[in-house]
Amino acid sequence: MKIFLDVLVDTLIDTAKMLPFLFGVYLLIEYLEHKASDRLPNALRKMGALGPLGGAALGCLPQCGFSVAASNLYSGRLISLGTLIAVFTATSDEAVPILIACPKGAGKVLSLIAAKLVIAAVAGLCIDLALRLIKGSKNEEAEPYRDLCEDCGCDEHGVLYSAIKHTVQITVFVFAVSFVLGLGIELLGEETLNRFLMTDSPLQPFLTALIGLIPNCAPSVVLTNLYVSGSLSFGSVISGLSTGAGLGLVVLFKTNKSLKENFIIAGILYFVGAFAGMVLQLAG
Repeated sequence: MKIFLDVLVDTLIDTAKMLPFLFGVYLLIEYLEHKASDRLPNALRKMGALGPLGGAALGCLPQCGFSVAASNLYSGRLISLGTLIAVFTATSDEAVPILIACPKGAGKVLSLIAAKLVIAAVAGLCIDLALRLIKGSKNEEAEPYRDLCEDCGCDEHGVLYSAIKHTVQITVFVFAVSFVLGLGIELLGEETLNRFLMTDSPLQPFLTALIGLIPNCAPSVVLTNLYVSGSLSFGSVISGLSTGAGLGLVVLFKTNKSLKENFIIAGILYFVGAFAGMVLQLAG
């Protein structure tokens, strides 16, 4: 019962922290859809070539709100796939605060942020470039908001009503998923997870990248603590934290209608994190 209550409280707090970002981005999306016609969305999408750079910078801020926002913006086709991957890859969730608060980790913060910033920006720019070369001008969706607002009745209501409706729907969904995941991690036990990761194998980044995909704050906490204690290499912790997009993937699977595309995005995120971690592992 104590574990149940602890996870419940933590999930409520994490969900509450996310609410301002979630409501803000839906308010923006609804305003663009209702008030700005196609002009402003088109202008935003035309800035997509440099989008991954901005996405990488925003993702480095120590919270997962921007990954949630990016998922919604991508589902509304307001940002490119490269920008989405850049935000996801750069997101560090709880890692930065933990490192700053820990005497042994404070000196490692800048190295971690710099590495993730470069990886996120390069990956995002390469993905967008590859899509432009493959698809040309068809890389961008012709109808923004189509996947995000299909059959939701938003056109019949005002901006505020629609934004609140979307926010409530996603918040309930995120809370339920986060609670189930958090309870599962607690029942499994942090020590068990630590033993699974504490290996001298050069393939360790592939394991940490897989753990990082779990859409919860707990993996980033565990990975960061293991790194500070010396149980994980720099390449391994970068690998895990690069795939750890917080609740971004959860929201993406809820808001983006194409399940196949969502799995492809998750696969790209895993590849970017695992590959970058392996390169750093070999270089170190």
